[in-house]
Amino acid sequence: MEAPVIFNIQKFSIHDGPGVRTTVFFKGCPLQCKWCHNPEGMKYEIEPIQTKDGKEEIVGKHYTVFELVKELAKDQIFYEQSGGGVTLSGGEVMTQDMDYIVELLQTLKRKGISVVIDTSGVAPFKNFERVLPYVDRFLYDLKFIHSTLHKDYTGAPNELVLDNLKKLSKAGAVISLRLIQVDGVNNSKLAVKQTIRWLQDNHIHIDEVNLLPYHEFGSDKYARLGKPCQIFSKPSDETLEKTKLQWKMHHYTVTVGG
Repeated sequence: MEAPVIFNIQKFSIHDGPGVRTTVFFKGCPLQCKWCHNPEGMKYEIEPIQTKDGKEEIVGKHYTVFELVKELAKDQIFYEQSGGGVTLSGGEVMTQDMDYIVELLQTLKRKGISVVIDTSGVAPFKNFERVLPYVDRFLYDLKFIHSTLHKDYTGAPNELVLDNLKKLSKAGAVISLRLIQVDGVNNSKLAVKQTIRWLQDNHIHIDEVNLLPYHEFGSDKYARLGKPCQIFSKPSDETLEKTKLQWKMHHYTVTVGG
């Protein structure tokens, strides 16, 4: 079993699932989203990054399951009081060493700590099957309903994303559908209509829809990693409200934010 690389453990998160949470960011992702605000999470290995004052620091650290659980359990009282817990994010947690992930989930479960997984869906479904007994909710990121656009903006087609979403729904998983809103890219009225139609045609059960407005937080990291950065636009509040209403008209529970 290989310990994955973790690049951040963010405490008191309130946008990564219910209640107060600790979010663990695993390093490495099969996608290369052009608007990614965690570019330091793209590569699976530890790498250097330049600090804002021009020095060099290392991004990423290996944690054993024991070390990670010990750190996460420090805030268990806050999880219990708020209905929160731990969120595993990335990068892409579902492409890590799954023996490690399963052992981590089992250990947290034994301690009574709720777990949410944030995923792009780009992983073999057998990986999802292994974690289903221990995960309370999936935050499922859906960038585009059309595969060509998905490939243009993320570097990979979306057939696996959609297929895994079908299978998770059929398996009875609790799913929060997370839709990043990039103005003029994937937030048109037609795009929303087509996404809703696909969900309904395929009988996908969604517990809630989260509209996540694009932001530029983290754009400075690209230069510090020696990567090019493309800047997009955030939808206006009026546009977000119209998108929210469009979902609500089809009887979805929808919020702006996680």
